[in-house]
Amino acid sequence: MSYRLNIDANQAHLNQAPYISHNINPEYVARMQLQNRFRTGLDIAKYTAKIMRADMAAYDNDPSQYTQSLGCWHGFIGQQKMISVKKHFENTKGRYLYLSGWMVAAMRSEFGPLPDQSMHEKTSVPALIAELYDFLKQADARELNHLYQALDNCEDKGSIEAQNILKQIDNFQTHVVPIIADIDAGFGNEEATYLLAKKMIEAGACCIQIENQVSDAKQCGHQDGKVTVPHEDFLAKINAVRYAFLELGVEDGVIVARTDSLGAGLTQKIPVSQTPGDLAEQYNEFIDGTPVTSLEDIEMGDMVIRQKGGIIKPIRLPNALVRFKANTGEDRVVLDCITSLQQGADLLWIETEKPHIAQIKAMVDRIREVVPNAKLVYNNSPSFNWTLNFRQQTFDAWSEAGKDVSAYDREKLMNAIYDDSELALEADERIRNFQRDAAAQAGIFHHLITLPTYHTAALSTDNLAKDYFSEMGMLAYVKGVQRKEIRQGLACVKHQDMSGSNIGDDHKTYFSGDNALKAGGAANTMNQFG
Repeated sequence: MSYRLNIDANQAHLNQAPYISHNINPEYVARMQLQNRFRTGLDIAKYTAKIMRADMAAYDNDPSQYTQSLGCWHGFIGQQKMISVKKHFENTKGRYLYLSGWMVAAMRSEFGPLPDQSMHEKTSVPALIAELYDFLKQADARELNHLYQALDNCEDKGSIEAQNILKQIDNFQTHVVPIIADIDAGFGNEEATYLLAKKMIEAGACCIQIENQVSDAKQCGHQDGKVTVPHEDFLAKINAVRYAFLELGVEDGVIVARTDSLGAGLTQKIPVSQTPGDLAEQYNEFIDGTPVTSLEDIEMGDMVIRQKGGIIKPIRLPNALVRFKANTGEDRVVLDCITSLQQGADLLWIETEKPHIAQIKAMVDRIREVVPNAKLVYNNSPSFNWTLNFRQQTFDAWSEAGKDVSAYDREKLMNAIYDDSELALEADERIRNFQRDAAAQAGIFHHLITLPTYHTAALSTDNLAKDYFSEMGMLAYVKGVQRKEIRQGLACVKHQDMSGSNIGDDHKTYFSGDNALKAGGAANTMNQFG
């Protein structure tokens, strides 16, 4: 409904509702309605789920239409990202937000900083989703408020200028975008997963990412000691998330099934096979053990299982965890992914130890032999040393091609002495093209960086502290922060406006008329910024 039609609809309602005070202005009502188009988190989840589904279909038709996101740990960070995206690219198409369980654990737990082991409060995840959307909706209100003020400043409401403003209001694009939200390994059994998924969806999540690690033994995907669960256990949790979406009416909800099998060498339990060739039997074929040829090979407390090659005694650690056979990670990944897609997952996440397109492609090609439209969400992780990885990949490619690499020490390619070298420049070009090439070659629909703002916050704070507490003093802030904010057109240089002060002034005018006590007068120092 257009701005004008919205006003007319409100006027008609006021005319038919004599119990409402005649002081209510239908145009002000329309403005407040437009700044709050999403009344609930479920409204957001339904809206953003359709966006993701459309983007997935677009990618299937053209892999250059991949999507991206950056991880965020606070509503303000998410808000500033999307304000920046709209400023630089004029729309938010293909750009999402990512909610990282790692960052929730490290930065949002009441226990203080924690490792990524699902020890943080599960309620902190839906709380952050709600916070992110509160800030994104506030970004809508702020931008619309500026348009309303510009419209009020037009003396002739029929002028071309006023019509252009009305067009901007009618075609306003919200800052609200999909969030891919990390539910870790589900924080308990399948019922616990379902209950938490509901809270996340009610907060606005249209996409939930869940991994196949053991919930109470969860580890960061880039650390050692990962333990996976049998397929049936993981599929039960995928079902739990789907039931939560359907119960709440989010029929387009998206599930990302993450497998950590590439780096996981252990399982917590041996599933029971019900029929020959079922998932349990396939899972058990990966278990490492020693052959059993007679009863004398079995000691007190041992267990035995039959595999295709005969009977084995599984290798168990002192903590009773069971070891997988060496070099089976990729096969387990492929089975994990095929099974997840066949049983209700929409997208895949393969946690790898390095960003290597050929490695990812090899696994995706095998998956696509069974599920042709398989698509990945891929973690462009800060846990990778991107510079060293790609310089070494370039070194190896040159070596295989017979190119002279004698000027380079492969193990020391991180050294700054190589920064301007031909090899380093080619490696940087490979990094620049990584997302595009991986989308085209390896089925990656969505590229995300899990922890970028954790690192940018640390880096910018280090630079400011280094200079501010030195001889530079206040110049460190002015030159390194404020002057750049002004010249780069950052909205938050006017931090009072960003926090909602001008919105509040206008609302107070709606409510109190000329009696409103406003903060944005001549004495407000924010006027120094134009």
